[in-house]
Amino acid sequence: MSAKERDRLKVLHEVRKRHITQKQAGVEMGLSERWVRTLLKRLRREGDKAVRHRLRGRPSNRKTPEAVKRRVVELFQQKRQARLWHDYGPTLAAEELAEDYGIQVNRETLRQWLMEARLWRARRSRMERVHRWRPRRARYGELVQWDSSEHHWLEGRGEKLYLISMIDDATSQLTARFVRHDSTEENLEQLRRYVERQGRPIAVYTDKASLFQIAPRAIHHRDAPEQQLSQIGRALAELNIEWIAAHSPQAKGRIERSFKTCQDRLVKGLRRVGAKDRETANAYLEQVFLPLWNARFCCPPQQAGDAHRAVPRGMNLDSVLSVRVSRTVTADHTVRWQGVIYGIERAQIKAGMRGARVQLERWRDGSRWMYWRKRVLALERCAISPLALAPRPIKGGVARVRSAEEKARAKQRRLDGQRHWGESYHQLHDRPIWQAVRDAPLRTPGLR
Repeated sequence: MSAKERDRLKVLHEVRKRHITQKQAGVEMGLSERWVRTLLKRLRREGDKAVRHRLRGRPSNRKTPEAVKRRVVELFQQKRQARLWHDYGPTLAAEELAEDYGIQVNRETLRQWLMEARLWRARRSRMERVHRWRPRRARYGELVQWDSSEHHWLEGRGEKLYLISMIDDATSQLTARFVRHDSTEENLEQLRRYVERQGRPIAVYTDKASLFQIAPRAIHHRDAPEQQLSQIGRALAELNIEWIAAHSPQAKGRIERSFKTCQDRLVKGLRRVGAKDRETANAYLEQVFLPLWNARFCCPPQQAGDAHRAVPRGMNLDSVLSVRVSRTVTADHTVRWQGVIYGIERAQIKAGMRGARVQLERWRDGSRWMYWRKRVLALERCAISPLALAPRPIKGGVARVRSAEEKARAKQRRLDGQRHWGESYHQLHDRPIWQAVRDAPLRTPGLR
């Protein structure tokens, strides 16, 4: 059973407990009310296996044959190379295929085939600038707003700190932590703390910072996946948490207003306890400020129940919430990451590993792991030879410090040499340069 099916099963159990209605369950699962009722009947008759898809492992009866797909793609590529369909779009190409070759294919199906074959690039849809009031989500855990705040939290008494906060949209329950850097690792650690305490929310609402989305790579890049995600975006996708991007700060106004309150009350509280470092600030935040916030500013949700989902059994949070990069295994079965060489244990070396493109992970404890052909291999840092770190000896023993006059004479000799070669070159008529060099007079003995 997949993670999506487990999530649907949890929603159906919430309906049976009368925590939510069938309509709300349909909206949450993206299904109609009629299909929700059908799933509930199957659940009573078949048990938990009722949520499994009946067509799993079987091809669709309405799927277009692969031979037709290959024929259509080859025709489009041939016409494009012949400069006949080089400016055709999927709509016009579908009409030409039906008229000239008798191949009936939907334009959207053809568009997907062409994008899969790297013959068409999807265009971004235009978004109208509309600002409208959005009501709170109905249940606790349906939506969590996530952002960081840069402020003088310690008022110059200590190091610079950042506040990473996650606030529930339905109840305004706040989870926050002070960090030294607003980095990917710190935000992944905050996500880990939230998931371990409350569970997986249905969706998170953030801004469009580079932590959550990246500039897409070219389609011909060897590391360009189908969905180009950042480290946090990949982790959210593996946890089956929907990521919603805010188009303006006003869209996530709930957490922005919480930052204004924290920059007023939290700063004063830290001043009162005399916090001068991150440890003291986090202790006051977790023991004093967050309980006060949740007792005063939280509100009850519109619907009972908890929409948070437990972490699926067998899922390794260390791997999911890690920093992952792509590297190539060198000929000596090592990989390089951030200027450090990591080696593979001799017992784990297999044929075909050299030159392979692998995935590297840096876990929470600092350990490095490599994924190769569905295998997880531990990496060890290679010890650098002392000879490689030794300073290079200076030729001739101790370096001699030249005076300003010696530097001026050396510069003049260099300029005279350049002028000499320039004059020899301008004396050429139609001879090659190698003949001019051969016939040129020798350098003066003083020239170096």
